[in-house]
Amino acid sequence: MADSPTAAWLGSLLEAAPDTVAVWRAMDGDFAGLIAGRRELHARVGEGSVQRILAEQEAVADALAAALQATSEEMLLAPGGEEHWNVAQAFAHTTAARRFLPTWAALDCIGEWPEERPPIVTPSIPGPPDAGVDQLVVLLDKSRAAQRRAAERIAGHERQRCRLDHPLVGHLRCGEWLCFAGVHDLMHLEQLHRLAAGSGGRAPSAGVDAGTR
Repeated sequence: MADSPTAAWLGSLLEAAPDTVAVWRAMDGDFAGLIAGRRELHARVGEGSVQRILAEQEAVADALAAALQATSEEMLLAPGGEEHWNVAQAFAHTTAARRFLPTWAALDCIGEWPEERPPIVTPSIPGPPDAGVDQLVVLLDKSRAAQRRAAERIAGHERQRCRLDHPLVGHLRCGEWLCFAGVHDLMHLEQLHRLAAGSGGRAPSAGVDAGTR
């Protein structure tokens, strides 16, 4: 991973979201270390852990919000570091993943899995290319609310094997999807900080006090 473990953007998250950061590091910042990342998920997400994991995802969302507020409308139109997407498309994609992955896992927990039309995870769907900061804030807030609702349903089912199938990750346990959503966030949060540093723009705050398809 190119970033130093003490990189400013990551510093506060080491304390506020240690499990999420540990899985992200094990995955080497992307999907290169998938086996190691899955091992970390299994070790860190156990019965009764959902509220702790949810608190970590709130901290990650705070970091995303801080990065977004430090991003100019002009920068939202710049290349976003993935596919041919711009920054707005990549950020909206992130909010969709953090919204839907836990929500779909929660459906399995409460026996409402749609057997006839199960969810299909498509990682390469970008968000709207012209989304502004205000619209992206709304999407992020929607993802927060969705995660809170999902966490209520996942509680007590953290280690239940989930039928949700990701083309890169495969199957995870239900509680692990909540944590993985934050891991995916960190992949894109790192991109935002790299872009800000490369453009000479104002770096997002490192503090943590600062989704749809």
